[in-house]
Amino acid sequence: MMPEPEGPRAGRFGRGPNLRLLILGDSSAAGVGAGTQAQALSGHLLARLGRHYAVEWRLEAATGRTTADALAALGAVEGPIDMAVTALGVNDVTRGVSRARFATRQGALVDRLAEMGARRVVLSGVPPMERFPALPQPLAWVLGRQAARLDGALAELAAARPEVRHLRFDMPHDPALAAPDGYHPSPRAYALWADQIAGVLIGRDRRAS
Repeated sequence: MMPEPEGPRAGRFGRGPNLRLLILGDSSAAGVGAGTQAQALSGHLLARLGRHYAVEWRLEAATGRTTADALAALGAVEGPIDMAVTALGVNDVTRGVSRARFATRQGALVDRLAEMGARRVVLSGVPPMERFPALPQPLAWVLGRQAARLDGALAELAAARPEVRHLRFDMPHDPALAAPDGYHPSPRAYALWADQIAGVLIGRDRRAS
């Protein structure tokens, strides 16, 4: 198992209007597959948002975390926040969480983020697990089908909540985007992912202003 990378998990970065950001999730949010947090999702996302905002940020993520785990972890997170990014679902798939239960827990998570003040929430799509190099067939196909079901639940949740955006997994099928373990993103994948998230957050913020 690859370790979570070293580096800060909270701080302040950039210049401009203040933005309070929470990144919440599993091992991908924690940056597994990158050598440092600067090469992981948080580092790449801060580099992009910091061009427009003074970002007060916190990373609340851990390997193996499910949606239920993330919801429990929010109890120790102090608000308020302005924006939140989540990366959850893969561990719900491997733990056999049903689509209905996943949808209920994700709804509760979004409700809690709204209570903390989040005016925008980006739900990162559940990746197509059938493409994970580390997973053999037919297991990869089975997990991929369930990942698609849970991702559909995220899309439905976002469609019903104006402050929520579902960020569909949209990356080329390129071996260079996988970490050496064949399960987590590589630094290059984290950079592409951060580009997509920043585009959603910055674009929506400009339209709202």
